[in-house]
Amino acid sequence: MPDPNLIKQRKHWIFDLDGTLTVSAHDFEHIRHELGLAPETPILEALHAMPDVEAAPLWEQLNELEFYYAGQASVMQGAAELLQKLHDDGRQLAILTRNTMPVVQQTLEACRLEHFFPVEHILDRDACIPKPSPDGVRHLLDFWRADPDDTVMVGDYLYDLEAGKGAGVATIHVDTRGDVDWSEYTDIRVEGLGEIIEYL
Repeated sequence: MPDPNLIKQRKHWIFDLDGTLTVSAHDFEHIRHELGLAPETPILEALHAMPDVEAAPLWEQLNELEFYYAGQASVMQGAAELLQKLHDDGRQLAILTRNTMPVVQQTLEACRLEHFFPVEHILDRDACIPKPSPDGVRHLLDFWRADPDDTVMVGDYLYDLEAGKGAGVATIHVDTRGDVDWSEYTDIRVEGLGEIIEYL
């Protein structure tokens, strides 16, 4: 049973975007197929491993596919309420994503969440080493001059939790399907964002 006071007073909150704050429209297997990648291959890592001349057109194709899917995103149930509560309480909010900034902005606008996140509080895959690296979390801690003990990472996927744990912050796993156990990297597991409000 998680400590009910673990995140109650923490002032700095970092969120994954797709699948956490939004219901992602991404069909990742379709994207892999379009890029000529094997099923379940980590997309960013696969492209980074290629020679630049081979990867360049695939990066462009990936950006176009992601931008298309971003416009189809919808807001996750409970996201607006949670973000409003955190904002009203004076907490700092940020996004750490494996997407690019234009895709992030398109997604936030489609979900009407853009007013919660100043652009300097958004780190995309070009601003830091992508998750599961803790690099982005550490960048935000430095930017805020915040302590890991005052920070929370919220995400729906293992990479989010690994990034948070690697940087020493508290982690919340949003398991909307209710069937995934990444307890080694998870401090609090919820099945919906609304449940997080109960810890505040």
